[in-house]
Amino acid sequence: MFWYVLLIAVIAVERLAELVVSRRNWAWSRNRGGVEFGAGHYPVMVVLHIGLLAGCLVEVFAFARPFIPALGWPMLAVVLAAQVLRWWCISTLGHQWNTRVIVVPGAPRVTGGPYRLIPHPNYVAVVLEGIALPLVHSAWITALVFTALNAELLRTRIKVENGALASLR
Repeated sequence: MFWYVLLIAVIAVERLAELVVSRRNWAWSRNRGGVEFGAGHYPVMVVLHIGLLAGCLVEVFAFARPFIPALGWPMLAVVLAAQVLRWWCISTLGHQWNTRVIVVPGAPRVTGGPYRLIPHPNYVAVVLEGIALPLVHSAWITALVFTALNAELLRTRIKVENGALASLR
């Protein structure tokens, strides 16, 4: 169980690093006339992602969820792959990456890296992680609840983001 708690802590630190990058990129975008879209759903996203990390720990401790190697190891591999994909997205977008939906007028739409393969690769990473991270230690309720709530949030988020990206054309 110690290793799972450590994994959740590492993911939490990674999220904090994302927020530092996001804040820096938000300032960069603002200085270039960046406009935020869909700010209303952002607090819901923050709560949902904090809930994912908390749910992983609460469920494992409250229900004594076991580590099942045949499930846990493959799910850990998926979690790690999701992190690689997420940081590939962040590095590909550079200053244009943000946890918020911010568009800089006149900025080119990024079509390289993972964006040449699929339109919203960062959300693929979020979906994969939301399923796999809880299942590393058999927290299946957290995986189900997060996945269902995240699907609804992503429906809104992708609609907002597509609208914002359309303004780049």
